[in-house]
Amino acid sequence: MIAYLFLFLSAFGAATLLPLQSESVLAGLLVLGEYSIVLLILVATVGNVLGSCLNWWFGMKLELLKNKKWFPISESKLLRAQNLYMQYGSAILFLSWVPIIGDPITLVSGVLKEKFIKFLSIVICAKLLRYIFIYLLYLGIF
Repeated sequence: MIAYLFLFLSAFGAATLLPLQSESVLAGLLVLGEYSIVLLILVATVGNVLGSCLNWWFGMKLELLKNKKWFPISESKLLRAQNLYMQYGSAILFLSWVPIIGDPITLVSGVLKEKFIKFLSIVICAKLLRYIFIYLLYLGIF
């Protein structure tokens, strides 16, 4: 149970603006072979999606938060993500799993007031497919 909690927390944190990652945690638990693969992928996906939802919410509240010292995203990264989002629309959320750019994209979707249900649908697909891909890598399929 603790392993699942650790995976959830690492996946949640990795999806926020914190400099964390969850792929190695998932890979390590897969290698151990002691845990349900379906449950591992589900826990990682739920944690990662909820972290992205927190970014979306922060984006909705950005005007109140962006001048706080603890706010972890620079103005230049925010502008870059905003430009990408404006250029490609909500489809850019399919890149929410990509390191470095994914977190700002989910934040910008909140800034631009993306409808939550659309945001959630795309992010769930993107995050789930990423963790399935990691599993397939583990199996040696790729």
